[in-house]
Amino acid sequence: MRGRIAGAVAVIAAAALARPAGAADVRIAVDKAAQRMTVTVDGRERHAWPVSTGAAGYATPAGSFAPSRLVPIHYSREWDDAPMPHAIFFTDAGHAIHGSRATGRLGTPASHGCVRLAPAHARTLFALVRAEGMASTRIEIAGADPAAGTDSAAAGADGGYAGGDYRRLTSFNPLVSGIMAEAPQRARPRAP
Repeated sequence: MRGRIAGAVAVIAAAALARPAGAADVRIAVDKAAQRMTVTVDGRERHAWPVSTGAAGYATPAGSFAPSRLVPIHYSREWDDAPMPHAIFFTDAGHAIHGSRATGRLGTPASHGCVRLAPAHARTLFALVRAEGMASTRIEIAGADPAAGTDSAAAGADGGYAGGDYRRLTSFNPLVSGIMAEAPQRARPRAP
């Protein structure tokens, strides 16, 4: 009986993580040097938009990522409850692609490490990733950080972001106070 239950659980888990039938291959390429995002679907360019990546002191991690969570509206616990509409999270440290009302800064490095888009573009990208599935989506971030003047590939070679350790990019610890934090525990009364 346990074997059948375990088998059923495995099948359900595999189905939940599998790429949806007929899903398209979505690639989100962010060029930090150019401050541009290009979105391709099945190899054909569908969108090209200006973005804002990390300002000086707040590098946007480089590398290849899979989306980990889609959140229609998120409020940053680290940055004064700043709204992050249509957030596509891609690191455990809380980096995301999301909409921003600071549209006048798009095309320049201005974020705290996330990839900012115009609200309408973020809504369009979010809908595309949701429709095609996170398993069908790859996020590729490359290029030099314009604010820091450093090449992303070099940062990975010296033990930087390529290994997935993003702690030096932000003081924020999502396991303690962020999106991954557990709910606070209530104090239990002591026995007399």
